[in-house]
Amino acid sequence: MKISLKKRFLQVMVIALFIFLICPFCKPKGEEISTKEEVANSIQDIFQNRNKAILNGDLKLIEGNYDRSTKYGKWAYEHEEQKMKYLKNWEERQGVKFTEIMPEVMIKRIRGKDDKYSVNLICSTKYSYIYEDDPVKVNSCKIGTSHVLNISKKGDNWIISKEWYKDPFADSLNLGNLKVDAINQYIKSQQARDFSNMNNRRKGAVEYADRYCGIASEKEYGYSYNRKYRNYNSQGGDCANFASQILHEGGKFRKNSGWNYDGSGATRSWLNADGFKSYMIYSGRASLVAHGSYEKVYKASYKLLPGDFVAYEKKGDITHISVVTGADSKGYSLVSCHNTDRNRVPWDLGWSDKNIKFWLVHVNY
Repeated sequence: MKISLKKRFLQVMVIALFIFLICPFCKPKGEEISTKEEVANSIQDIFQNRNKAILNGDLKLIEGNYDRSTKYGKWAYEHEEQKMKYLKNWEERQGVKFTEIMPEVMIKRIRGKDDKYSVNLICSTKYSYIYEDDPVKVNSCKIGTSHVLNISKKGDNWIISKEWYKDPFADSLNLGNLKVDAINQYIKSQQARDFSNMNNRRKGAVEYADRYCGIASEKEYGYSYNRKYRNYNSQGGDCANFASQILHEGGKFRKNSGWNYDGSGATRSWLNADGFKSYMIYSGRASLVAHGSYEKVYKASYKLLPGDFVAYEKKGDITHISVVTGADSKGYSLVSCHNTDRNRVPWDLGWSDKNIKFWLVHVNY
């Protein structure tokens, strides 16, 4: 049966009207892609501005990047302000100056429409610093973070209305009554250390840590963990799991019934920070170098070698493990870890609050 031209015309009009009513604000696909690219570029600029603000000590550089009229936008801004103060305090105590902070932002997902988007991203940030009395030697370390943020357009600019990420500097520096000048002078009096003669097991531990420190690793490694092992970050943290991997895979320590990981899971001594510290010391595989506040142990930290580890204690509980992977131009020990991901970062950076105690542990390779 033939359909008349009039009926065909009416059908086309009905379909067109239906599309118009269902999706009156639909953007062409090309326009949507263009908007997401604009959002991604704006986020890159925001992260650059945040690091410039830290280097210059100028909060005005980031005031326009946050919607401070909202509760969460204000909190996000104030958190960056707190981080800036922390890093300036650490510089002062350490006798250093940050010379460059370079973020590499990788957008994982952008969702939203119109002028409001939710973004998941990772950021691998390289921090470069010099000692004030030796400005020629540049030291660098990397910290990796995962972010979830809401961004919206205000006028011609994209601004953050909410942001979450596990901040590596969350345990902010509280200098309290520390003898800052004395600490500063002692650190600056030290010399670079030579690790060229360390044994192959220690070298293997460092190589493994460099390769699998996640978002803080080199780009060529894909910012990923070793997929042979489960990632426990979402279940309280992956730091002890990573430290155990470093000692087993890199340092060639054998598993046993007390310290083990297999397809069915892991023992407490493998997976739990306090369990790991206690097992290593009481099994004889490691020995304690020093324990106490920063002021009590910082001189002893120069005894640590690559492949040793630091345990961090808050309110009587070991909450974190980092493995020593090197030393900077003044011989100051550097560590690597998961949760958050760090690659050759000064061992107390982000952990130097006066209420935190440290366990400096020598591993018997």
